[in-house]
Amino acid sequence: MASIFKSSIGKKLVMSISGLFLILFLTLHMCLNLTYVFDSDNTVFKGVCDFMSLGIINVLVPVLAAGFLVHIVYAFILTIGNIKARGEERYAVPNKAATDSWSARNMFVLGLIVLLGIALHLTDFWAKMQLQNWLSGPEADPYILMSLTFGRWWVTLMYLVWFVALWFHLTHGFWSALQTLGWNNQIWFKRWKVITCAYVTLLMLGFAVVAIYAFCKANGYCA
Repeated sequence: MASIFKSSIGKKLVMSISGLFLILFLTLHMCLNLTYVFDSDNTVFKGVCDFMSLGIINVLVPVLAAGFLVHIVYAFILTIGNIKARGEERYAVPNKAATDSWSARNMFVLGLIVLLGIALHLTDFWAKMQLQNWLSGPEADPYILMSLTFGRWWVTLMYLVWFVALWFHLTHGFWSALQTLGWNNQIWFKRWKVITCAYVTLLMLGFAVVAIYAFCKANGYCA
């Protein structure tokens, strides 16, 4: 069994499955964040944040962290292997032209930007909320934290750059993962690219809307 995960196909499968798991998390995270935009009386978003501090959710945090770690480790392994072997082919795609896109050629660099964005997000929010809950320390008020974080234009800009990098990373990675898992016939090859592009665009737009709305709200541009 261990030999399977050491093989090229096994490594690609691990990357694909862990990547899809993280996309599922991002989808849930975006939906929860959107409550901030539509919360007129400042109670729904606070309830969502309180829910994220529950014990059962905290138990899932190590699972999520493991998913990120596995994805990052295998990304490094595959990148090094690709450099030694046949270039930039990272996923099992049937069409060579698909790996020639800008996103495909720069997946490793995009991944590093994404990693830096994750570090920024953990520092701005997780360390001041969920981590404090673990340490029994004072948790920051989520509304005040949103204003303090996104009230600064340069921080909002950094998050928007992160979302753009995520868009490029996910638009290639999402459909490539599906191809690796076997959904790679000629009929569905282009369809998956269209579906992936639409899905990831909506996902990143959701995050961007929250960041821009928080910036506008913090600076008095909207109610």
